[in-house]
Amino acid sequence: MSYAVTALDPFGVLIEAARPGLGVRDLEVESLRELFAKEHLLVLRGFGTFASSEDFADYCEGWGEVSVWPFGKVLELIEQDKPEDHIFDCSYVPMHWDGMYRPHVPEYQIFHCVTAPLPGHGGRTTFSNTRRVLERASPERLELWKGVTATYKRKMEFYDSRTVSPLVTKHPFRDFSVLRYNEAPSAEKGTFVNPPDQEFRGVAPGELGEFRAALREALYSPASFYAHEWKRGDLVIADNFTLLHGRDDFTSKSPRHIQRVQVLSHPPLVNPGLESYR
Repeated sequence: MSYAVTALDPFGVLIEAARPGLGVRDLEVESLRELFAKEHLLVLRGFGTFASSEDFADYCEGWGEVSVWPFGKVLELIEQDKPEDHIFDCSYVPMHWDGMYRPHVPEYQIFHCVTAPLPGHGGRTTFSNTRRVLERASPERLELWKGVTATYKRKMEFYDSRTVSPLVTKHPFRDFSVLRYNEAPSAEKGTFVNPPDQEFRGVAPGELGEFRAALREALYSPASFYAHEWKRGDLVIADNFTLLHGRDDFTSKSPRHIQRVQVLSHPPLVNPGLESYR
């Protein structure tokens, strides 16, 4: 076999090249897709990757229809000097799902590490497996969560949107439930550029702090949480329908350059909660 597969803790798999000279295109996408369906997170390491952004986007087309943004197919996640949004800052990013403010919600999040942060300088991409979170929730907590609906509003360079989602909902194509939640920024973690507006129905105003704290405890529990420390050339393929993801903060000016492409499901999932978009 040209690669080795190792289980990650607590979910996902690490796929490593077994010999030098192998490229990611030497792996059959359909075989990776089967692993993805079971594991929800694939980390490919030690393979030759991409000569350019266009090359990366071309590879992602092999997974399905790529979501096209005003900037194109590939989002270049690099710290900016004067960011107008947190994705271009060096701050941490709370847990969320992608596509929540867009007409279609992508199934696959494909990340490519062009340049990794320096060791010990932060910048991990974080993932929470919400299927596992719900499976481990107490009946009382699960009952509470099932009664909560959230409204999120966010305006940035690429959209001005409002979306509404139940906290607990069914996976769009599979027979299990997931959480759809945009974690609120923590005041303890410093300045956060351009946070979303959030409203929750089904939670008494006086209980909102406790509600958020319980969700945070569950999402970041060692049984459901994985943080990926980047190495140059890593390719990470994440299940946006099942996982939530975020980012640790990192030392400003650390050479962190991550590319991201979103790939739609087949058929594409029309965003069920989008109320306004422009």
